[in-house]
Amino acid sequence: MRAVLASLVCTLGATATATRTRHPGRYWEGVKTVYAFGDSYTFVQGARGHANYSFIGDELNFSFTKSELLTNTIIPKNTSSGGSGWLEFLTGCYEGSPFLCKKQLWDFAFAGADIDANLLPLHHDYTISLVRQVEQFLTYAVPVLPKQRSEKTLIAWWIGINDTNDVINNKTITDWPAFWEAEMDSLFGAVAKVDAAIRPGAHLFLNVPPGDRAPGSLGNPTSIELHKARTNEYNAALASRAAAFQQGTRSRILQFDAHEWFGWALDNAESLGFKNVTGFCQCDDFSYFWLNSGHPTEPVHRYLAEAIDKQLSEL
Repeated sequence: MRAVLASLVCTLGATATATRTRHPGRYWEGVKTVYAFGDSYTFVQGARGHANYSFIGDELNFSFTKSELLTNTIIPKNTSSGGSGWLEFLTGCYEGSPFLCKKQLWDFAFAGADIDANLLPLHHDYTISLVRQVEQFLTYAVPVLPKQRSEKTLIAWWIGINDTNDVINNKTITDWPAFWEAEMDSLFGAVAKVDAAIRPGAHLFLNVPPGDRAPGSLGNPTSIELHKARTNEYNAALASRAAAFQQGTRSRILQFDAHEWFGWALDNAESLGFKNVTGFCQCDDFSYFWLNSGHPTEPVHRYLAEAIDKQLSEL
């Protein structure tokens, strides 16, 4: 099983890229703090978070004090996977205070988030969009979190899953390239603010996995084709904008092709120990790839983290 996974990581060398290479193998080893923004695939549950949505706060409880943040703790096995999430596997920060982890995980992702509420409506009145996650982070977290040297930080961005899904049946958007460019303007406007405030060693961008292969789309040919089209458009816009952003920052820009990785994992599910990739089970049966209609199970997150860790370790 691990041999199969290692083979995939090697093939992804061209799609999980860094435009600058310094001291191969040293960067990821030296990272002490990971900050994260995104949606349900990335959020971790915090003791002071909105239940099943966030590490801390929500849109209706947006601010927090220094004490509330610094004493907050990660609740274990409470992510969209039904267990641990990919960032917990990647950092080894599974529970308790992030300060106690070898690689601290400060996760501001919010389940159900889109990029910008000015472009797509919030799922709930308490949802924090990615743009607002960054505002929350810069306003209340950056001033109180201990400063790290740039080369010891990584910013993880995984957003777009809800954005691409939410427009599947949209009849009002007529210019899709312009819409995705507007999304990228909002996303990279937020990225630029974090980049200026933190000057991280690297930004890691994951693109949108194939929603057309999730149980929620199967059996509906129209939904499948629309998912493919919207996802491909979004991923192309993200790749282009991330590459362009590198020209204006000293931070490394890393792109991991989650779309390709999920496709490979689904195609090789049996080798990874999965017996069912079309249905789902909200249970502890890890022979299922999917926990529900749109979220993968804990083992998928673990394999994904291994692939990303392997790539980061080569930088």
